[in-house]
Amino acid sequence: MASETAARDTAEAVQQQLAKAVPGLKKIPPYWYPYTTMAKGRWLGREILEVVSTEFRDRSMEYYRYALESGVTTINGKVAKPDTIVRNGDRIENIVHRHEPPVTATPVKIIHHDKEREFIVVNKPGSIPVHASGRYFRNSLIEILKNDLGFDKVHPINRLDRLTSGLMIMPLSGTRAAEISKEFLAGTVRKEYVARCKGEFPEEEVVCEQPLLTIDRQMGLNVVHPEGKPAKTIFKRLHYDANTDTSVVHCRPLTGRSHQIRVHLQYLGYPIANDPVYSETKIWGENLGKGGIDITPSEERSAPVAPAQFSFSGDANPEAISRLREALAPDSPSVDGSVIGTSDAPTPDMIDDGAKIEAPARKLLPRETGHDIGMGSPVPLSADMVGIITRLRNMKDEDEDWSRWRDVVFRGRRMLSPYGVQSPLPPQNRRKRGGPAELLAGSTTNVGDDANVGGYSAKPEPPQLTVEEALTKVQQFQADSYHAPPQPGHSPTAGSSSNLDQPMRGDKDANGAALTADSSNPVESEGQLYCPECFLPLHPDPKPERLYIFLHALRYTTSLGCFESEMPEWAAEGWTWEK
Repeated sequence: MASETAARDTAEAVQQQLAKAVPGLKKIPPYWYPYTTMAKGRWLGREILEVVSTEFRDRSMEYYRYALESGVTTINGKVAKPDTIVRNGDRIENIVHRHEPPVTATPVKIIHHDKEREFIVVNKPGSIPVHASGRYFRNSLIEILKNDLGFDKVHPINRLDRLTSGLMIMPLSGTRAAEISKEFLAGTVRKEYVARCKGEFPEEEVVCEQPLLTIDRQMGLNVVHPEGKPAKTIFKRLHYDANTDTSVVHCRPLTGRSHQIRVHLQYLGYPIANDPVYSETKIWGENLGKGGIDITPSEERSAPVAPAQFSFSGDANPEAISRLREALAPDSPSVDGSVIGTSDAPTPDMIDDGAKIEAPARKLLPRETGHDIGMGSPVPLSADMVGIITRLRNMKDEDEDWSRWRDVVFRGRRMLSPYGVQSPLPPQNRRKRGGPAELLAGSTTNVGDDANVGGYSAKPEPPQLTVEEALTKVQQFQADSYHAPPQPGHSPTAGSSSNLDQPMRGDKDANGAALTADSSNPVESEGQLYCPECFLPLHPDPKPERLYIFLHALRYTTSLGCFESEMPEWAAEGWTWEK
């Protein structure tokens, strides 16, 4: 009873810390979220594990395998196992514990509201995505307008990048949206932006007409490429600040390609000064992509490599699922040279001590070999492109404290979905094609039944443990990797007191040796905190000034009128910031 009480207190404390107000940040507590989507064309005929591990990268391969085996994903109302094949017409539902990243506390402003003509003009702060995507839902512009400002239905017709601030015209009816969309498509809307870029931009007007191509959908990476879509941007310098060696530039895009201004400025040799993607030497090198990159196709790929601080042995790498270790009891003998499929793994009682297991080799999934890079590209990738994508992925992982390499994998089933909650399949004529599903408590589904998995039969498994029950067992499970504390200079997302983090700290390294405190190794001084409900590693809060880039939609001129916002503070002459 005492352990359950302590576990409950720990869970409540972590939840309070997750929602704790931080100056300059808007945070919301994690919540369970059921999502539904129809199978996309590029998913057909592929195993569900391959699909999720290539479409999403915020968790490790091992996590996705265990999540699928725990029953959180259903296809057509039946639990999907890792080797379930996705077929045309399949309806996929997933229940996740959503941890939305913080966004800026700067409020969304309504610049103009025309009730008669049914549209609003808003000033979107940087860091807020327009649509729900990835880890963002309630912190998206559409949901903020609905929940905070009372606009139940808006129709965004132009999109700003999440990191970009500025004006957006939002019709309030489908009819008005169709009318304004025609203006954007015809190119009759005059769009004006302001940006602060590196270096001394030329005083004269500069026109860039390089075609743009998206080469990595996951990262949203765009480059100048001859097979890209036509794009044209006109630039004019407003002023140059020698103290920061940056220029404030007026930008007028005549087309509306993804990341158009950012990529054109990079190509010209003057990337946006704080752009985390197109102005990062770790990704592009000292030249920062000026003049474009090599586009000669290359087939070279390499398997993902864990960062240096995670010294995984071959069978402990959470990015490689072709091993037997988790199919056995924790103290079972290791198996060398065997590759076991996810649904064919033997149970411990089938294995004699010291015996080696012969099993058919399994084809490695694209993410295990690195061939997931370029799967969604419309053109063959060059060695330069592959290297840029790889370094961008690694930088993203590092910024998120390598959480995908620190997954806590639980050997029990049904531990990744909320207790007693399922998302039932509605009647055929009421099924949505995508978006949030209805979350009902106390309902049931065909837990334990597979969808499209030949030859597999399983008994219904018990429901997930309650939070209290799971936390009391957490000490029985050990993390597979090294646990680093929050980076210096960052505020931890959750409290760092020993009483708070002890129940969720991995206390052994990858080889099973006990971790001991060492004053010469400060990273061992604190444990890594995990969410008490889904055991997701908790990230440090970002600094508010890192949530946006120096790019702002300043003015739109349409048939509805001319609308503009104030100049952002970073556009002021002589303005400085912490780099």
